[in-house]
Amino acid sequence: MSAETRTGAPVLEVDDLRISFRERAAERAAVHGLGFSVEAGETLAIVGESGCGKSLTAFALLGLLPGNARASGRVRLEGRDILGLEGEAMRRLRGTRIAMIFQEPMTALNPVLTIGAQIVEAIREHEAVSAADARTRTLSLLARVRIPDPERRFGEYPHRLSGGMRQRVVIAMALACAPAVLVADEPTTALDVTVQAEILDLIDDLRRETGMAVVLITHDLGLVAEHADRVLVMYAGRAVEAGSAAALFAAPRHPYTRALVAARPRPGSALRQRLVEIPGQVPPLGAMPPGCAFAPRCPAAEAPCRETPPPLQSVGTAAERVACLRWKDLRAPDQSPVRLGA
Repeated sequence: MSAETRTGAPVLEVDDLRISFRERAAERAAVHGLGFSVEAGETLAIVGESGCGKSLTAFALLGLLPGNARASGRVRLEGRDILGLEGEAMRRLRGTRIAMIFQEPMTALNPVLTIGAQIVEAIREHEAVSAADARTRTLSLLARVRIPDPERRFGEYPHRLSGGMRQRVVIAMALACAPAVLVADEPTTALDVTVQAEILDLIDDLRRETGMAVVLITHDLGLVAEHADRVLVMYAGRAVEAGSAAALFAAPRHPYTRALVAARPRPGSALRQRLVEIPGQVPPLGAMPPGCAFAPRCPAAEAPCRETPPPLQSVGTAAERVACLRWKDLRAPDQSPVRLGA
């Protein structure tokens, strides 16, 4: 990333974010005191297995949590706390100052409307422009996200497009009103490897062109290594490690981060070589252990780890943090570091 795209001031700041669900008479916590920030022109990746709270966090940023969920804390967008906004006030921000790319583009698009009509609607919903001007902007957006022959594609329905093309349409819709923050929730899950790379490269190019901040939600560490500036690792609703992508991949400190890095497929490994597995699974909301949530799966856990959740503490630089009582005692994993993208 070029230095000139950095502002030095966060465009998005999340502080002590807590999300819980009401189930009958009980309230189950899903995200516990999460905090992070992202600057204009920067990409922050939030990583972790399914069930760690990544997508819930993304939905909370845009006010899209389900009705039985409750969120508290602070989410400041360009200095304004937006977590408590509802109805029209939140709708005016959603799509203009903060936008989202969803996991599955087919469910994010209306199957009975043409892709052009849907992007035009997104523009006119937020801006007082004529239908003709909105159409012109839509064609420009389709070209910008590298959809060939925008004039013809404008009138096509989502089912006529490939998965990669549909995701490009969703990106165009997200960018229609020039948001300051783009939240990409597993934007390449349903795509093949070649198209995945094209979509992430496209988001990178658009970030550099516009200076928007990107929050990339993913479980794919290969994508993180190539496209993220900083990384936040989540486990069971908590941040367990945070830092620059370069530092985190060179020397992961938390046992969970080490396990994720060790489990990644690596180029050049033997074709039939079995991938490293992390035993066990993320605990469900109703069965969280009293101490470190990763302790039941951690080979380095000791009695104190099982008593109270460890705090997220600064290590090395102020930006590097880890929530582990034993991180200083653990040896670096026997593996080559991930090759980071330029």
